[in-house]
Amino acid sequence: MTSNLLYAIGVLAAWSGAAMLLRALYLTLRRAPGVAISAGAGGLLLLGASTTPVYAQGLGIPILWIVAPFAAWATATCGWMAAVRLFQAILDGIRSRLYAGLIWIAAGAVFVALYRLDPESKIEIVRGQIGLSLVSGSSLVGLAVAAIAAMAAASRRVRQVSGRLAVHAALLAGSIVFGLPFAWLLVTSFKEDRDMSNANGLIWVPRVQRTVPFLDPSDPLLEGEYKGNWVQASLSGRTSNGSYIVEVQRPASLRGVSFVGAPKSFRVVPKDAPVVSGAGFIGFVTKELDDGRRVVRFSAPLSKAGKEQTFMPADLQPVRDIALRTQNYTDALEAMPIETKHGLVYLKNTLILVVLSVIGTLLSSSIVAYAFARLRFPGRDTLFKILLATMMLPGAVTLMPQFLLYRSLGWIDTLLPLWVPAFFAGAFNVFLLRQFFSQIPTELEDAGKIDGAGVLQTFWRIMLPQIKPALAVVAIWTFMGAWNNFMGPLLYINTPENMPLSYALQLFQSERGGEPGLMMAFATLTILPVLALFFFAQRYFIEGVTLSGFGGR
Repeated sequence: MTSNLLYAIGVLAAWSGAAMLLRALYLTLRRAPGVAISAGAGGLLLLGASTTPVYAQGLGIPILWIVAPFAAWATATCGWMAAVRLFQAILDGIRSRLYAGLIWIAAGAVFVALYRLDPESKIEIVRGQIGLSLVSGSSLVGLAVAAIAAMAAASRRVRQVSGRLAVHAALLAGSIVFGLPFAWLLVTSFKEDRDMSNANGLIWVPRVQRTVPFLDPSDPLLEGEYKGNWVQASLSGRTSNGSYIVEVQRPASLRGVSFVGAPKSFRVVPKDAPVVSGAGFIGFVTKELDDGRRVVRFSAPLSKAGKEQTFMPADLQPVRDIALRTQNYTDALEAMPIETKHGLVYLKNTLILVVLSVIGTLLSSSIVAYAFARLRFPGRDTLFKILLATMMLPGAVTLMPQFLLYRSLGWIDTLLPLWVPAFFAGAFNVFLLRQFFSQIPTELEDAGKIDGAGVLQTFWRIMLPQIKPALAVVAIWTFMGAWNNFMGPLLYINTPENMPLSYALQLFQSERGGEPGLMMAFATLTILPVLALFFFAQRYFIEGVTLSGFGGR
């Protein structure tokens, strides 16, 4: 027997003996049987471990780790699974378990062959010991005894507590996993471009370049109007009559545009000069030279304050503070085309689609569902089956006929194809609401008829109030579908003035994909209404599930 194998046996015996002694203590505190057996087994295991080289270096915690290639670990796994399946086959007499064991043996043989084919493959055992002094050893024993005593004291409620802890731990883990993408989206929307990728890994704490206001007399920043829009521009020249020739810097949608204006139509505003630091000084950049050098005006130390010096970029470090770069949101809105009024046109189109789609879906689906659930007419069941059969038609099948129909009506490049179909009821919503209408007791309708209510009055005043949670669920689904609809605008919309937010987001990505901060800011703005709707209306989902004939009460 090799020394490594003997050491491995000793480590296993030592850990098992300690576990058995702790179990004996736990059973003692609970006054449960089996104390003598656990204590005796633990003592024998520790006594056996003492005969191995485990404690040759003195008292401590023995550790052991096997370093092996993948083929060796796979062989060990296959051997273990083969032993388990063969043992189950012997006990239960199930032939399938025997076949499974043979398959695991065959797989293990393949990995053994792969292990032997590699001449550099070898298995090494890393062994050692965590030394313990009298104080540290006593502390560990005391902590173990306290933990065992706490477990024993709570043994009567351990199942309830552990069950609740498991449920809450699972919910917390799920919330973290599914919330990470949104958290990353939100954090990234407040970051500078230099923090989007970093050699040190992901950056979760945003930092912002510190700036100071600076009036540059040699290259002033002018603020004025261009075609009714606010702009910030730099002076690029003068005309013969003294007018300014300026080049727009902000908003981004007009950047690079040059125009002529009277000097009195502009006012000089300070620039945001970035603060930098170097070898023993702090200052701010007053000018960027064509060769890449930067002119810095010193702020500290006081002996250099107000003086200027030129540096190479490598000699300067930006001074950054932990903060949120909210300018990403304003820059994202300013990047929208001028004709969209900084994205308000996109929002208006989306709200029109959402409101009309929700109203049309609720009205049409509830009327049709009520007719199928309560009214009796020839062919009702057959028509309902035909309606349900339309759910099996893929959307790609009806895509071209719908497009040709809307084109013949002259609806292309309008919002009509996106909300008019909502007023013709969808099969799924009709089916859902019909099931809810069917659960309402007929006595409510009979009471309405006795009071003289007609069919429409019964539908509007008696039946609809009973299924408010179901209507809320349908409204929420329709809202989210209309808000996130991308394929419809892609097919029918051509001009930016008619685009909704979903289509505008795709266009923004194609134009500003190289600026992740702006992209994430615009994406955050588009999902905030949907997120708010979910939090305010989530109780309706639960009420819709538990709905009865009396409105979920």
